[in-house]
Amino acid sequence: MKLEMKENCAYSLVSPTSMGLRITPLYQQPVHVSDHFFLQATSAESNVLTVSAALGERVKALTTFVRDSPIAQLIKNDLRKRNIEFEGKEVPQGGPWGYRHQINIADMGYGVRGPRVTNDRAGEVGRTLSVDDFDLERIFGKEGVRILHHLRPDSRTVSRDGEILP
Repeated sequence: MKLEMKENCAYSLVSPTSMGLRITPLYQQPVHVSDHFFLQATSAESNVLTVSAALGERVKALTTFVRDSPIAQLIKNDLRKRNIEFEGKEVPQGGPWGYRHQINIADMGYGVRGPRVTNDRAGEVGRTLSVDDFDLERIFGKEGVRILHHLRPDSRTVSRDGEILP
């Protein structure tokens, strides 16, 4: 089989992603004794996009944001800073128990203490991400995409309620 890259594309790389925050203790401290943390807007997929963007390629994140959220604004500002274009539906928070962006708490480890990540995805707005939120004909047809990066190939087998679908 011979694979050929599509020519004359607006985007070299596009990736659907659920953006969130990562907090990491300063000074390589363990999480449970820390009171100072470094905050980053990130996702595994946006980290992949960053590499191509840093090399001068045009890239885009397809995501979802919480409307009027300062965290959503922080994420958008961070994506702009990394030269990552983004497109995404704005979902109302829906009250104090509504949607929010995911939070990852990362202990990077030190010495014999290994790295450990705790994920808090309760109420994650990324769970609402749907192909129906995007004009795929425009993005992939008219504008053109050379490579689609999708980190979670099994994501369609899980419902929005977290149940495994047949």
